[in-house]
Amino acid sequence: LHIHALCEQDFEPLRRVWEAVESKLEDALTQLKWLNLGGGHHVTRADYQRGDLIAFVRQIGERHGVEVYLEPGEAIALDAGILVGEILDTFDNSVPVAVTDISATCHMPDVIEAPYRPAMLDECEEGVTIRLGGPSCLAGDIIGDYVFNERPTPGTRIAFLDQAHYSMVKTNTFNGVPLPAIALWNSDTDSLKLIREFDYRDFRDRLS
Repeated sequence: LHIHALCEQDFEPLRRVWEAVESKLEDALTQLKWLNLGGGHHVTRADYQRGDLIAFVRQIGERHGVEVYLEPGEAIALDAGILVGEILDTFDNSVPVAVTDISATCHMPDVIEAPYRPAMLDECEEGVTIRLGGPSCLAGDIIGDYVFNERPTPGTRIAFLDQAHYSMVKTNTFNGVPLPAIALWNSDTDSLKLIREFDYRDFRDRLS
């Protein structure tokens, strides 16, 4: 049996979900070998009640004789991964716009699908608001509006935080937009190790 009802939650919502369905599943539980409580559990967050979760899972397993599974989901990479790019061009179209080499539809599609606004490293509280967009031909390839200290110029580097989970598994090469390279940064030594770069051959070999 698979129950997936949560998104980005701590332990208490899981307890409430189980309290709501346990009595209704009483007959079915005796016939099960395993119970999957789905994803949406932010178990790696500092404030997550992991001790309560462990006791809860053990209690269900012992009471109903089932093996209990949780899907780690984005928790395994929460607050990890920085997507770095740069501004290619700027212009005005009722609002100041900057075209970047980061594409919402190709590199972080949840920006459009969820939708949500990813956090940008060192965004200013006051200054010049710029609408950041991607390089594809998609009319909605827009990352969002962000505040800079001054109007950025081509070559200005930008970075979006917490991009390792959905971004890395959902990237695509729509419109010929290249995939971002993957690099490992050591925060202690400030060293950067390139893990993998992508080129046309990756696109070609995926289709042939």
